[in-house]
Amino acid sequence: MAIHHAGVSGNSSPVKDKRCRKTWQVKPSLMANNTLNPIRAIVDGMKLSPHPDKAMISLSIGDPTVFGNLPTDDAVLQAMKDAINSHQYNGYAPSVGYLKSRQVVANYYSCSEAPLEAEDVILTSGCSQAIDLAISVLCNPGDNILVPRPGFSLYKTLALSFGIEVKFYNLLPEKSWEVDLQHLESQVDDRTSLLIVTNPSNPCGSVFTKEHLQKILTVASRNCLPILADEVYSNMVSPLDSFPSLASLSSDVPIMSCCGLAKRWLVPGWRMGWILIHDRNNIFGSEIRQGLVKLCQRILGPCTIVQGALEGIFNNTPQGFYDDTIHFIKSNAEICFNELSTVPGLKPILPSGAMYLMIGIDIERFPDFQSDVDFTERLVTEQSVFCLPATAFEYPNFFRIVVTVPEQMMLEACGRIREFCQRHYRPGRRDKNDLDQ
Repeated sequence: MAIHHAGVSGNSSPVKDKRCRKTWQVKPSLMANNTLNPIRAIVDGMKLSPHPDKAMISLSIGDPTVFGNLPTDDAVLQAMKDAINSHQYNGYAPSVGYLKSRQVVANYYSCSEAPLEAEDVILTSGCSQAIDLAISVLCNPGDNILVPRPGFSLYKTLALSFGIEVKFYNLLPEKSWEVDLQHLESQVDDRTSLLIVTNPSNPCGSVFTKEHLQKILTVASRNCLPILADEVYSNMVSPLDSFPSLASLSSDVPIMSCCGLAKRWLVPGWRMGWILIHDRNNIFGSEIRQGLVKLCQRILGPCTIVQGALEGIFNNTPQGFYDDTIHFIKSNAEICFNELSTVPGLKPILPSGAMYLMIGIDIERFPDFQSDVDFTERLVTEQSVFCLPATAFEYPNFFRIVVTVPEQMMLEACGRIREFCQRHYRPGRRDKNDLDQ
């Protein structure tokens, strides 16, 4: 019996006409075209030509390791060496991280008000991927998210690449960057799927009080909004300031808290972060958790060596290391604030945490410049000091200073900023009257 294979013989199955490309048409995806880093877009467009006779001082990059004055602790390095020498962490791990490592993180952050188990932890490639996953699992194209202004630019970068609208809510500089709660609530509509709260703040260096956090939770509860709590600077606060996590104060609002090793342990390049799932009243349920697992499977999880080192890092780092880091950053922030508070035309706002300080520019008193971008560009040209214009954070006429540089370098930078401002400042009528008295 003959067997007829349809489609094998040219006579038995005529080939259908199909249109083929005659020329190369390789184009970037919509996601690629929609991805924009505001900081890079602004900085790359600036004409940064440092003064040839002055050494460059960069106060723009949020990396505490740049100048080598803030090394991580030896116990942290030893934990990594032990993980390598064990030969136990050279293969693939589960996409959400090793169970043991997730339990270590859960134990470290669990408290009676917000208990955690290993199943509540997702390990990620840095805090940035934790933020990426949280937005991805909770939002769809056409939704909108609420983002602080000024705020970390990555939120907007990720959202727009996913086709998600960004709606900004204002922070109030005159109230140490507290949330304008009325403005926040006015931004909510029926397409709002997520509220992002950054505390302590990048770029502001602010730390919200317990009472203020409770007011934010009230707004979220009233509008049934889950929260992404970016708390990567949670342990980088002044000794006199307490830091309650947002989850520890919530009775009904579900929260994904994003954090990582980068800042507390001064190892941003190790790319280890995590999501802590605080699912109040089982609102996220199994579907959101399963969604996170599926999204994690796209890259098969973070570095296994660092996962293996987490227990040693958490358990063996001495308290003195944390205290010394916080003391240094607090001292540098106070030096910067005190030095620049007396400079006409500038208004620094003293931070309480993180490693940044925001400084307002009375731009009308500097007629040589049209914007904070112009101001900071010329500061590089004339004084070789690079600060980040706050336009990158959706907040013009401010600039951000990173306060992790060595103390002498901070003093030198402040002296150059003072000299620059004295050269370009033009007093108004009230200022002249004050000088005459």
